[in-house]
Amino acid sequence: QVHLVESGGGPSQPGGPLRLSCVFPGSTSSLIARGWNRQPPGSQREFVASISSGGRINYADSAKGRFTISRDTAKNTMYLQIDNLKPEDTAVYSCYANPLAAWMSTYWGQGTHVTVSS
Repeated sequence: QVHLVESGGGPSQPGGPLRLSCVFPGSTSSLIARGWNRQPPGSQREFVASISSGGRINYADSAKGRFTISRDTAKNTMYLQIDNLKPEDTAVYSCYANPLAAWMSTYWGQGTHVTVSS
């Protein structure tokens, strides 16, 4: 079973930047899309951003303007840059990857905690 590996979470102060990383343990040529979700405390998981194999990017309305998704294909790594952190960004951020083969399940990471407070 494939598990993605996230890093970069932790306590942060409002107004600062934060970059999360997600490594896919294999060739990303087997993927059709990758992305990030988050689950704030006491809330349901929500979509944040995604990037397709062709480079098409989508953001949730709540993520437009301060969030930037990117990838480094050579490193099999995807990033989520969050600028001007706000307390409401506090959540468990999880990355996912959708295989090209439609019959295969989505791969998930274990999640990384982001806590924004002063």
